[in-house]
Amino acid sequence: MSRKFLKTYHFLRSVVALIFYRFPSRKLKVIGVTGTDGKTTTVTMIYKILKAAGKRVSMVSTVDAVIGSKKIRTGLHTTTPDPFLMQKLLRRMVDEGDEYAVLEVSSHGIDQFRVFGVNFLVGVLTNITREHLDYHGSFDSYLSTKAIFLKSVKTAVLNKSDGSYKAVRKIVASGNKIVEYPISSLSESLKKGVEKFSEPYNQLNAQAAIMATKAVGIAETEIVQGLASFKSIEGRMEEVKNERGIRIIVDFAHTPNALTNVLSILRKKAKKRVICVFGCAGERDREKRPVMGEIATRLADIAIFTAEDPRNESINDIINSMEKGALKGKKIYKIPERGEAIRFAINEVAKKDDFVVICGKGHERSMAYGKVEYPWSDAEAVKKALKNRVMLVKRPGV
Repeated sequence: MSRKFLKTYHFLRSVVALIFYRFPSRKLKVIGVTGTDGKTTTVTMIYKILKAAGKRVSMVSTVDAVIGSKKIRTGLHTTTPDPFLMQKLLRRMVDEGDEYAVLEVSSHGIDQFRVFGVNFLVGVLTNITREHLDYHGSFDSYLSTKAIFLKSVKTAVLNKSDGSYKAVRKIVASGNKIVEYPISSLSESLKKGVEKFSEPYNQLNAQAAIMATKAVGIAETEIVQGLASFKSIEGRMEEVKNERGIRIIVDFAHTPNALTNVLSILRKKAKKRVICVFGCAGERDREKRPVMGEIATRLADIAIFTAEDPRNESINDIINSMEKGALKGKKIYKIPERGEAIRFAINEVAKKDDFVVICGKGHERSMAYGKVEYPWSDAEAVKKALKNRVMLVKRPGV
């Protein structure tokens, strides 16, 4: 099917969903967060701040939707839900008596009209780095998609430290109120709230959340309380405790920028070695594979290349493509079965005080082989590996 036909199809579905669920966002104050990395964390921070301020608020993120006290799964490999599910969730928020909705907005979600007709009061941009070029065709097209969304909101919160800032601001500037971050003139209490986060990228996410909630009139004391209440997110620098003295981390990092951030942080914290287990998705941006291989071998002591949603591609072909970027002389292993790669890293490579970081899947609950999503969890695979057992993706022939 042609791209034009698909765009029309997605648009019409969104219009039907809007009408069917009776334009629910008109009765909500909606804050949307877009960007390459940091969206889920920023959405959750904003949600926590609004909760601390006593607001009725729900959220939809990559991990799940939270409406009232209930968590709702939004699908596998999904950031912004299908328009029918999105409008259904917004309608449910209205029916629950919510005042605010905080939504994670992906470039696919924008391009496929999944948030079409949603009245966004505030739009936040975390950053724009290389991702989804297989879908958008070029970095400029990817950037424009994000910028078009930000142009549609009443207040755009832009990251002036990001390389995309000037280009995005130029597109967004006409007719929009623009708020920028990071800012150096934070009060002492807000500064402490930001500095609670040791990672520079999470300090930026916190600043984004501060400016977004200030834009809707939330008081500083409530912002501080909200940031203080923020805990870890599933699959985001999630540590799996063990009795061996190995620091085992599960993280969603699956972009060059995110992998660089995670490995740079662990490099600084490491008493000994950093061992990185990761893969690259099949049928997605092939050009980033050697880039990811270069980053892992530059910032980790040992890199273990493995499967990550190979779909209809050969796992070995993907791994070999990653290897092309690997720095010469650096230690790498190629283990196609992800569960075996995790077991190998923990039981045959890692020693006390080493970091083992498993990147790419994070919170996700499935692995794609062919067109089928099979149950999977990196955290569960780690727990099995700690017993020297292998968690296998239960697919035909395995």
